[in-house]
Amino acid sequence: MEFTQPSQIVKDLNFGENAKTKVIDGVEKLAKAVKSTLGASGKCVIYEDDTGRPVITKDGVTVAESVILRDPVENIGATLIKEASKNTVKEAGDGTTTAIVLAESLIKTVNDPAFLDETTRNIKDGIKSASEKVNKYLSDNAKAVSGATLKHVSAISCNNDEKLGAIIADAYEKVGKNGVVLMEESETGDTYSEIVDGVQLKCKLTSPHWVTNKDRQLCELENPYILCVASKIPSIRKIQAVLEHVIKQNRSLLIVAEVDQQVKSALLMNKVKGNIKVNIIDSPGFGPTKRDSIEDLALLTGAKVIDEELGDDLELIRPDCLGEVVKSVTDNRTTVLTTGVLTEEVKERIKDINDKIDKEKNSYIKKRLKDRLAILSGSVGIIRVGGNSKIELKEKKDRVEDAIYAVKAALQEGIVSGGGVALKNASDNIKAANNGESALLEAIKAPYFTILDNAGIEDCGCKEDNVGINVVNGEKVNMIDAGIVDPVLVTKTALKNAVSVVSTIISADCVISNTRIEYAGG
Repeated sequence: MEFTQPSQIVKDLNFGENAKTKVIDGVEKLAKAVKSTLGASGKCVIYEDDTGRPVITKDGVTVAESVILRDPVENIGATLIKEASKNTVKEAGDGTTTAIVLAESLIKTVNDPAFLDETTRNIKDGIKSASEKVNKYLSDNAKAVSGATLKHVSAISCNNDEKLGAIIADAYEKVGKNGVVLMEESETGDTYSEIVDGVQLKCKLTSPHWVTNKDRQLCELENPYILCVASKIPSIRKIQAVLEHVIKQNRSLLIVAEVDQQVKSALLMNKVKGNIKVNIIDSPGFGPTKRDSIEDLALLTGAKVIDEELGDDLELIRPDCLGEVVKSVTDNRTTVLTTGVLTEEVKERIKDINDKIDKEKNSYIKKRLKDRLAILSGSVGIIRVGGNSKIELKEKKDRVEDAIYAVKAALQEGIVSGGGVALKNASDNIKAANNGESALLEAIKAPYFTILDNAGIEDCGCKEDNVGINVVNGEKVNMIDAGIVDPVLVTKTALKNAVSVVSTIISADCVISNTRIEYAGG
């Protein structure tokens, strides 16, 4: 019998109240470890990594990932809640701790004796409708960000480090709305920012096997060649001359094209073996502007577009078709290329697109033209993070990464009152239509009270909108005027993922776990 098959491993079964209690216990244990990091007075967590080394962090998802519980059913509960955190960081880049705090509060609230007479379906329907009302409330009360507000958002995500927050906000102000900000380690102990020419493409990882930075799930290529092909590459033989040249020059290669599965498999195999540093992304653009977008990219990188529809022969792809950039970074959403100084041809293309945008009447085409403009005229800010030790550097990088995503989210949808006040205001101002809605509206107060608890401050009974406690000095303030704010996107994403996970958990009445052998060998 093959015991590697999950269906053939001996199982433990837990039902009803026993299963529910253990799952909730697991959720509470994980949340207790994570929520101590929430807010300006949140504490750091020290955990032991796989090699026994201590790591210090204040990043919620990092703390959550470090927790594995001994009891299998409790661990299932903790693992399910981790999903809320991981999905939040994937979608918004921040709000991981808030997602876990909301999920724990919601699952405890719906299991309160006051809601026992309600059916699971009614509770789930109520939670869903209430979350929609909360999202609308947040959107209606959002405020646009700029200048000093950007610095407040950044500083808060950096654990109230105003100096670090100012560096990140300044980088975003310099790159503008079409730019992007990345993080890299500094060669010195200092943290600073620099601005370079570059572009962001809406082209994500086409396979997790391209990843070179496993900690951050990125494919990073230094000084790569760029191959742009508008036609599908059907076989590895078509690009053999290019691959041989790349390997001979000991360089990396970014392929911007649709490729056959056989080509992708061959390149993946050689990448895993260490024969070549390579990444494949889809062509940028969509619909009628797709051809123009890949030509824009070729112009930026110095590459030549190969297209069979225009008479090009894929058999003739040679090294002189290649362009190059300073660096390529691809994640599960975008690809960022750091390019050199813009040429006169690129500047002329930018002017031409601006003219077309002014004349274009079709809103769809105008949006696509603006996407092309963003590719050509964007710039890249790089935050060089320094530290006096590896432990300090790791902790600072976690905070900087959170802040970069938080500022980006704030620029997208605006900001609301921070410190959990926006969700508390939503709870106070929205009237519940049923018990399910009451459960959610009660649960979303949790971040506010958790932040106060971490600061050792009693709630003073703030009832006015946007008014809360500045936990740094204990004063009652207007949160937005005081610069204590949260990005709307982060708050809505944390709530959405908490609701999704908890709605799934409360539907279960049986937990099946793999049987553990206690003290094996001892």
